[in-house]
Amino acid sequence: MKTNIQPFFHPASSTISYIVFDVESRAAVIIDSPLDFCPQSGVLSTQFADQQIEFIHAQRLHICWILETHAHADHLTAVSYLKHKLNAKIAVSEDIVQVQASFQSIFNLSQQTIQKSKQRFDRLLCDEEELTFGQTILKVIKTPGHTPDSLTFLIENHAFIGDTLFMPDIGSARCDFPKGSAATLYNSIQRIYALPEETILWMCHDYQPNGRDVAYHIPLKEMREKNLHIQHTTNLDAFVLQREERDRGLAVPKLLYPAIQVNLCAGTLPQDDHGQCFLKIPVTLSQPIEWAKLND
Repeated sequence: MKTNIQPFFHPASSTISYIVFDVESRAAVIIDSPLDFCPQSGVLSTQFADQQIEFIHAQRLHICWILETHAHADHLTAVSYLKHKLNAKIAVSEDIVQVQASFQSIFNLSQQTIQKSKQRFDRLLCDEEELTFGQTILKVIKTPGHTPDSLTFLIENHAFIGDTLFMPDIGSARCDFPKGSAATLYNSIQRIYALPEETILWMCHDYQPNGRDVAYHIPLKEMREKNLHIQHTTNLDAFVLQREERDRGLAVPKLLYPAIQVNLCAGTLPQDDHGQCFLKIPVTLSQPIEWAKLND
């Protein structure tokens, strides 16, 4: 049994998406594919996903699953577009329902909209569940903390870890999103650190500190020894203290509200009665001004 891994780097969001395929059967999965979105103009396009589709056709691959490691806050997902183009199924964590519930009131979404959103995902994944593509087995490992729905996908000795960890010179994921938890993230990282030493960890993002080249993967042993925030000797209290202090100083991701609105609905766009697509941006008042009266 042999699989190949083809990474694709999306510079606008520093996202790394992967196509993993079974060499013999040509069956494949796609992990964490983004759309191209300009927040200034509102223009949404599919150049990145189309590059992946070109690769799929060139390699004569059959896509079985389109996978999300979590509901991303830094890019809009291409899963529905890819499903339409490739006739594949979308799979996410069963805990996507927690993300949907957290943002339902923020975006004033109806219960009907939430229920319809759940149905857009073809499979809700449980901890230690297995998927197959060709002769290859993918094991699902729940790794919440960054978000409640975060997953790691283990394929042979390759672990696709989402935003749980980054390269050692970047550290770990923020935990200040709704239902995020530094303590939960610590425990999830321990699950990853307990994998066999020959495991290779594949990143979902790389922010290229000091202008270094993009890094896609790292041996587990090296991550455990060198990670900026959490090494194999780091205890829970020290990690939580550092992670929570760091999170208090982080800015809101620039695509948080557009991304979450689209991603909790499996990459579909909210539309008005005329079929026009709109995204909401909730406004938080910095001081108690009765803004409605200014319009009188």
